[in-house]
Amino acid sequence: MELYQEQGFDRTTAAEIAARAGVNERTFFRHFPDKREVLFDGEAELRTALMRAVAEAPEGLAPFEALLRAFRKSARNLADNRPFSDPRWKVIAVTPALRERELAKHASLTEAVAEALRRRGLGAGLADLAARTGWAAFQHAVQAWIADPARSLDAHLTQAFADLRALAVAALSTQAGPEH
Repeated sequence: MELYQEQGFDRTTAAEIAARAGVNERTFFRHFPDKREVLFDGEAELRTALMRAVAEAPEGLAPFEALLRAFRKSARNLADNRPFSDPRWKVIAVTPALRERELAKHASLTEAVAEALRRRGLGAGLADLAARTGWAAFQHAVQAWIADPARSLDAHLTQAFADLRALAVAALSTQAGPEH
């Protein structure tokens, strides 16, 4: 992370990362397929944790409530790793290839969450919609937390899902009203 901050992502080589870490390049490549993955390490664990949390949510819990529980669990790890996360987000923000990679990772995680919802019995279309909407609320909360670290990530996440519920209720009440 220090090298990425000092030199920028594009100007940092895997050899430099390995040297800074005190290992040879071969060891580096045993742990990471390329230098981008240093920033995305832990995705498999996050996918597993999210799917498990959705699966373990109490039966009968509405999809958004199951998602909120799952995201709150995974958010604890993110909050605990804030010293790594802050510089990581800054490096990704200024590197187009990394932003693209992050979007691909998010799509993969969203699909995993949708699969977990389908396994709970939610239809494919609704599972996909809930996963995409829930992931968007999660990302919104993370961005709000970055901008306002005085409030906990959990508080931002709870607020994002409350706002999502309020938007849904408002949309339903608008639909139920008289048509013009």
